[in-house]
Amino acid sequence: MSGLVLPPGQGRRLVTKAQEVTFKATGEHGSAVSIFEVVVPPGFDVGAHVHGDSQEFFYILEGELQVLAFEPTRRTGQSWHDWQSPAGERAVRATEGACMFVPPGTPHAFRNASDAPARMLFQCFPSPYHERYFEEIAEIWAAGGEVDPQAVEEMRARYDVSQITPLRYEPPALLESSSAARRGV
Repeated sequence: MSGLVLPPGQGRRLVTKAQEVTFKATGEHGSAVSIFEVVVPPGFDVGAHVHGDSQEFFYILEGELQVLAFEPTRRTGQSWHDWQSPAGERAVRATEGACMFVPPGTPHAFRNASDAPARMLFQCFPSPYHERYFEEIAEIWAAGGEVDPQAVEEMRARYDVSQITPLRYEPPALLESSSAARRGV
């Protein structure tokens, strides 16, 4: 029996306009845990969601993400950014070296609100839910044009993902132009 050794930057990569995912260890390798390196571009918001059976671990390697992992006092359907737990917890700014563990049944989310990409190590148990999820979301993003929210919702349901707030990807150029439009510039 042999283990798996990957040099830096190696592994099967899926690249979309919204994420870059490199598969590090998967069910195909005999792993019960799916392990990925994920580059999260500025403007990407995975949306708050919950898994019934899966558990996840996120470790920030570079950059920063806003992260949340708790049941809020009130779930709102459009944004998780201002959620608060009964204990007063709020989303936090996670920088290099920060981590987040998410047990099954816990609402969680992350977004890159900065102007630089963030890079994280992401683990999900059990394998292969997220392996297949990333493959299908890459196909949806690759189709071009507007992302079909219904297709994303159906795909997520197949992989133990119950979406609470929408997935969003607004690159900084779009954020700046929409902000300028609101200011009347």
